[in-house]
Amino acid sequence: MEVKNILVVSPMYKEIKSLVEKEKINKEFRYLVEAEMVQDDLLWADAFVSFNVNSSYDYSHIKWVHSLGAGVDKFLHNRDWPDGVLLTRTICSFGQRIAEYCLGYILKDVQFHDEFHELQKQRNWSPITPKLISDQKVMIYGTGEIGQNTAKILSGFGAEVYGVSLSGIEKEYFNEVMTVDSHFSQLNEMNYLINTLPLTEQTVKLFDGELFNKLSNVGFINVGRGATVDEEALIQALSNQQLKFAVLDVFTQEPLPEDHRFWSHPNIHITPHISAVTTPEEGVACFLETLKNIDENKPLKNIVDVKKGY
Repeated sequence: MEVKNILVVSPMYKEIKSLVEKEKINKEFRYLVEAEMVQDDLLWADAFVSFNVNSSYDYSHIKWVHSLGAGVDKFLHNRDWPDGVLLTRTICSFGQRIAEYCLGYILKDVQFHDEFHELQKQRNWSPITPKLISDQKVMIYGTGEIGQNTAKILSGFGAEVYGVSLSGIEKEYFNEVMTVDSHFSQLNEMNYLINTLPLTEQTVKLFDGELFNKLSNVGFINVGRGATVDEEALIQALSNQQLKFAVLDVFTQEPLPEDHRFWSHPNIHITPHISAVTTPEEGVACFLETLKNIDENKPLKNIVDVKKGY
């Protein structure tokens, strides 16, 4: 594949431009924000680099599309992908960032941070013995790079970590990997569920009433995609104490509307999609590495299977 003209469309295009120009790449670049892009820009380009595609435009003649994020549902979900167009995604420190994000909330729970904060406000000296991560069982949905990094860190603290994937293929750092259909029998033993799954036809509202009904007093962390969760079922599971808390970094609608009831729920912790942020430096490094491998006809470790959606 020959790539000469590259169109970069991103809110951080100025930072990307500065970093790319330092590398003196022998290509033609255009840098834009999405509102400035027109169809002629796509007709000019061989490659398109962005966080998403705009359904108003035709991308069928582009040779290569590169996602500046790890997720590609904004490129593929409910869309027909053009035949012959290569899709790659960013792989960088996402796994480490998300693993540390999840670890932080699990430590907060086992160390009783909220309880001690309330006792402090009451000037109440009431010792509670913290629990150990090594006594916890964690189920991670998604056993790819992000799920594996999370499993590695949690198993390093001694937790029993189980994985759920579409294939059920065993992976390092997991005690066992199960399929979506076969994992239900294990749910009642779990202390925490972590979702890292992409959004595909198979994962839409995967976390529903049927799944939550298998749980008892479980912590739920969603760093995958918001639409994988049935919001009504989540609220009901919190009310029924099937879930003791939910940490939500992703939502069906982002930004989360001001009138959404998640904001005021006492057992929901909200963060604004920051568990794995693409920095300009990391985004550019992955893009340039992918470009170099394409130019040199080398294998791509970040290629997306557009039929599977990840």
